[in-house]
Amino acid sequence: MERVTIFGKEGCGFCKRAKQICEQKDLNFTYLDIHKENISQADLEKTIGKPVHTVPQIFIGKEYIGGYTEFSNKVADMGL
Repeated sequence: MERVTIFGKEGCGFCKRAKQICEQKDLNFTYLDIHKENISQADLEKTIGKPVHTVPQIFIGKEYIGGYTEFSNKVADMGL
């Protein structure tokens, strides 16, 4: 599987769960804290290509997956 990129923020339970899935499934991932990395909502929206209201926002490679629920479902669908 290509690298998973998680855009999240400290204190976000769903961000933590997304990271846990990556760790449990031994997936190659990068976690970017939007506050520590100075990534604005506008920057994230530009990256994703649509309005963003929540985190996490997750990519697999260059494919935008969505939030935690979509990512969890995608991993399950892939049989990982």
